Amino acid sequence: MDLFQLSLFFSISALTLSTTCRSTPQPSCYDDVQKGLSSHLNSSIADEINRLANIPETITWLKKTRREIHQYPELAYEEIKTSKLIRHELDHMGVSYKWPVAHTGVVATIGSGSPPFVALRADMDALPIQEMVEWDYKSKVDGKMHACGHDAHVSMLLGAAKILQELRNTMQGTAVLIFQPAEERGEGAQKMIEEGVLENVEAIFSLHTGYRWPTGTVASRPGELLAGCGAFQAIISGKGGHAALPHDSIDPILAAAATVISLQNIVSRETDPLDSQQVVSVCKIHGGSAFNIIPESVTIAGTFRAFTKKSFNALKHRIQEVITGQAAVHRCTAELDFLEEYHPTIPPTFNDERVYEHAVRVSSHIVGKENILTAPSGMGSEDFAFYLDHVPGSLLFVGTRNEKAGSHYPAHSPYYSIDENVLPIGAAIHASFAHSYIQNLISNN
Repeated sequence: MDLFQLSLFFSISALTLSTTCRSTPQPSCYDDVQKGLSSHLNSSIADEINRLANIPETITWLKKTRREIHQYPELAYEEIKTSKLIRHELDHMGVSYKWPVAHTGVVATIGSGSPPFVALRADMDALPIQEMVEWDYKSKVDGKMHACGHDAHVSMLLGAAKILQELRNTMQGTAVLIFQPAEERGEGAQKMIEEGVLENVEAIFSLHTGYRWPTGTVASRPGELLAGCGAFQAIISGKGGHAALPHDSIDPILAAAATVISLQNIVSRETDPLDSQQVVSVCKIHGGSAFNIIPESVTIAGTFRAFTKKSFNALKHRIQEVITGQAAVHRCTAELDFLEEYHPTIPPTFNDERVYEHAVRVSSHIVGKENILTAPSGMGSEDFAFYLDHVPGSLLFVGTRNEKAGSHYPAHSPYYSIDENVLPIGAAIHASFAHSYIQNLISNN
């Protein structure tokens, strides 16, 4: 029995049972039938999505797409080839889209074109890293590499587009597919939002490859998943002079050294150790040009992270106090910049519980309930968090760890690789989430 026959069968059954319900005094009878009908139809669609994702020709195409993107990595707002490939594939599927959005982004729509709207997101940009993995589809661009799985993210979302386009006549709403630039710079999501990609969207979902979990598993958690992240740079200025006459100078190196130590004390000595969930890292110190000259100034820079907006803002304020205070104690001045123009402050990634639970239910149908894992909260950051500040959503890690395939190095490593068996899994989860979430919104209304 094909999907059309199945839908017709259940529609007739529902009509017959609905008439029976109206002739009885039990008001819950029709609701019970509708719940059973919705579950049955959702299950049949989910099975079809899984089947479409695992057609051998589709798997071959997914791998080919990922490998082509991997060979030509492009940094933030340079995703010209990647964007062109996405549009070529969407044209071939007959999927409509808008381009350019946020310089190089693509936003496709599939379904009825009417509400409800549910969004799926994939990031496109690569990293300035020289690839050290030796394989047939190694990066052909020196100094650039897809070392965070964004090539796989794009391929999986294109796979979802292919599946949803096949099932578009069964969709009573619209899936919005967001191919986003500049995630690694923390800017792309904001610019996409500014250009209206979330207009009328009721929920958003995204996948990220996860090397910690085996292929065939997914991992996430409700609520706090990833930390918010900010950057800072301080120029501490004193008075330069000869190293033999330090009393004639005001040493900014001494002030900088004391500042670095004091910044570490914020977390180690000022935060409850049972509930810290904060980190401050000084990652850059630059000052001086000779071994016997006290410089005029020293630059220090780093990052800070926290899990809630309240603690994040408090941490930011404390960093400012420490830097300016230590500079003053050592008779120096401090010029502090939180680098919002170059490194936007990324809010914490907070998974909406309702959307998270739906994502887990969908994923369990693809990988099995036994392969649904709870991820620990992590101090990394994701600009997907900007979307979550506007609409409820969830980020899910899809496991790619496979020792035999060499897929066990962390993201941003020059040896980073993924197990390509994850591609049909991700495509199916994306498609199932959008299709079923739309159906649930229709049913609830």
